[in-house]
Amino acid sequence: MPLVSRFSHSPARRRWLQGSAAALAAWGLPAAGQARTEGGAPVTVAQVVDMSPGLQDVGRDFLVGAQAAWQSVNAQGGVQGRQVRHLPIVTDGSRQGLQGAWQRIESSHCVMLSGCVGDAATRALSELQAQSPAGTRLAQVAPWVQAEAAHAPGSHVFGIFPGYQEQMAHALKTLATVGVRDMGVAFAGAPQRAQALETVQRAATALGLQLHLLPTPGQAASVAERRAEQTQAIVLFIGGTPELHAFARRLPVQPGTHRYIVALADVNLQVLAQLGGTPRHSSVIATQAVPLLTSTLGVVRAYRQALARYFDEPPSPQGLAGFVSARYAAAVLSGLRAEPTRANVLQALRERTDSDIDGFMVRCAGSERRSGYVTQTMLAADGRIIG
Repeated sequence: MPLVSRFSHSPARRRWLQGSAAALAAWGLPAAGQARTEGGAPVTVAQVVDMSPGLQDVGRDFLVGAQAAWQSVNAQGGVQGRQVRHLPIVTDGSRQGLQGAWQRIESSHCVMLSGCVGDAATRALSELQAQSPAGTRLAQVAPWVQAEAAHAPGSHVFGIFPGYQEQMAHALKTLATVGVRDMGVAFAGAPQRAQALETVQRAATALGLQLHLLPTPGQAASVAERRAEQTQAIVLFIGGTPELHAFARRLPVQPGTHRYIVALADVNLQVLAQLGGTPRHSSVIATQAVPLLTSTLGVVRAYRQALARYFDEPPSPQGLAGFVSARYAAAVLSGLRAEPTRANVLQALRERTDSDIDGFMVRCAGSERRSGYVTQTMLAADGRIIG
């Protein structure tokens, strides 16, 4: 049975998400419960969420999933008998906003950054801590990043989710096995093209696929790009949900043909359906870095139960990812053999091994993530989400 979201599909949701920078702290996000003090002082875990336009839908759902996880952890006794104080810091993605976030982090006495959302935010936080006069060394645990290769081991970023390359490899391999040998590729804008083009081309070459670039908004299109826009039946799209919605609407179609758009994990199919879906001549296949919401895995059941208990929110893949991220961070804290300090957390992560988060396997060897979970769902032309 297709998944049906209860969240309002109207443009009002988009307008609500597009608040001013001054109102970022009041995004309509439910407040996390305050940690109790039994068993010692609470352990503070901070989370920076980039709510800039391209990440608003992802960031909101990811943060709600993380909040649900931390409330569940605290309801079950916390970590090592101590409650966790979850400190969400919402930013507009600007340099000034991220500097303000870093100042809050430094003064918060948090022991880790857990589940930060956005490549640019994650990189900026790494740079800011490297420049910190206080010499702060703080682990970034399980962030939601796509350009994973851009985060060097010295950045103290410890990922658990697959980035662009693995997601693309999964999507392209699926197409290659059914005889597809060439396809189009489109980017939401120039920044996405600059960031991901080399990775896309590398993944396509490894699978023997020929890519054809489509026009990029804001850039002059070549004759070849215009031709690909008219002719490619399958198009890989790199960008967020609202950009994908706009792209699908302007994608030309020939009478009697159907086009398939392959998207990556930043796209939320439920929100895409809320925005009106795609024209009837196209379907969207999206990768996701967590199990299907209909899975019987323990972590999926726990996420759905926590969401129903603490928040009036529909489940989403990005929300599940936020839940998994926080649960992984809690497992790291629970496994410490010493006081939960920044230094001890960082050392434990440098020595990390495989973890089982209620059936969701995170395979790691120290700083290196050894494998990643990728699956796919589809938004059909008739509006059904199939997975």
